[in-house]
Amino acid sequence: MLGIVAVVLVIGVVLAVAGVVLLVNLFGAGDHVIRRVTSKYLGSLPPGFAASRRGFRIYALLVFAVGILCLGLAATSWFLPAAAGLLVVGALIFGIGSVLAIAGEVETARGNKP
Repeated sequence: MLGIVAVVLVIGVVLAVAGVVLLVNLFGAGDHVIRRVTSKYLGSLPPGFAASRRGFRIYALLVFAVGILCLGLAATSWFLPAAAGLLVVGALIFGIGSVLAIAGEVETARGNKP
């Protein structure tokens, strides 16, 4: 059981740190990912909302939120009040970020129509 908690904790830390690094564009990491990954065609689909600065920040926020949720899950084994707080905060960030991402994707898709 302790091994699973440790794995979830490590995943949470990695995702939260990666989300923050991309969100604040530390050392140009966000620009690099936009340039190399999100602005490329995906098969026959043109680049979407994640290729824009605003869209990329929202998706980085979602990565951060998943990291916070994992940290909350890991914390349930040693400090329940902190775990509950992390789970609530992570779920709120993820829910709001998801709504913003979906709205942005719809807006981008409508803008790409001929």
